[in-house]
Amino acid sequence: MLEHGGRLRKAAIQYGIAEDQWLDLSSGLAPWPWPIPEIPLPAWARLPETDDGLELAASEYYGAAHVLAVAGSQMAIQLLPRLRRSGKVGVLSPCYAEHAEAWRRAGYVVREVQEQEVDFFLDSLDVLVVVNPNNPTGLSLSPRRLLDWHTRLAQRGGWLVVDEAFMDVTPHLSLAGHAHQVGLIVLRSFGKFFGLAGVRLGFVLAERRLLKLLAEQVGPWAVSGPTRVLGQACLRDSDGHTRQRARCVEAGQRLFALLERHGFQPQGGCALFQWLITTHAERLHEFMAQRGILLRLFAHNSSLRFGLPDTEVDWLRLETALAAYRETA
Repeated sequence: MLEHGGRLRKAAIQYGIAEDQWLDLSSGLAPWPWPIPEIPLPAWARLPETDDGLELAASEYYGAAHVLAVAGSQMAIQLLPRLRRSGKVGVLSPCYAEHAEAWRRAGYVVREVQEQEVDFFLDSLDVLVVVNPNNPTGLSLSPRRLLDWHTRLAQRGGWLVVDEAFMDVTPHLSLAGHAHQVGLIVLRSFGKFFGLAGVRLGFVLAERRLLKLLAEQVGPWAVSGPTRVLGQACLRDSDGHTRQRARCVEAGQRLFALLERHGFQPQGGCALFQWLITTHAERLHEFMAQRGILLRLFAHNSSLRFGLPDTEVDWLRLETALAAYRETA
């Protein structure tokens, strides 16, 4: 399996620091989990049903005509390759590594391309996968540009798959409202913005026929009854959405300024994380880990992703550690 952030227990064992003593900035999640509503007993006792209002709440929240609930968008990433025959897939990279891995495992020819290469290769591809905003670079592409790519692909029966896992803070840039078009598939993650990654919930937005085919691959009861209750409550909390967006934006700007102030100029990021390329990435990661601060290390391109701290104590802890590192450099 590929490496990901959030391996807190592994870090606790490796560094001999108890789990509750860590500042975990490795996952790019909003550090303010949504309040958990009371879960009625029947949600635990009965098999979940898909006409309980979750899909309607998601459709209204995302502004999409058709949605399919899945047990985290990772499930959709792994299943989508089953819906096509073999072909050539482009993945705008670097990005979330599971995309390229899923298509490769399914027997497709995968080419990882950079932003400036897409137009050159697009007409030779059957599928293009884009993470927008990108993880970990934070690159954000305009809806118009993405829709132009979709048009070129769809004319040949191709797909544009857009993973919008970090889009909730900037919904005006989403392609959700266009996802009813044939050949356009939008993935949305629930856990990152709502700070509840452990519930494992995500949504696929696409035209009805494709969602039906994907639902057959997902199988019945993929999303648990309690998760469906929780998901509805969160998706319908419009006042909460406004507050969460505001504090994510504020914290993202604060994190950028903090890193810059200590001599670490981020090369990218979004409201939920900042991305730093440095030849000393492994050294900085190790330095922080020894002090109970977990970052996401990308060893292949010597970079680090910093998630958002929560409390003022957490902010001070990060700033103190950065200052201490600078003294050793």
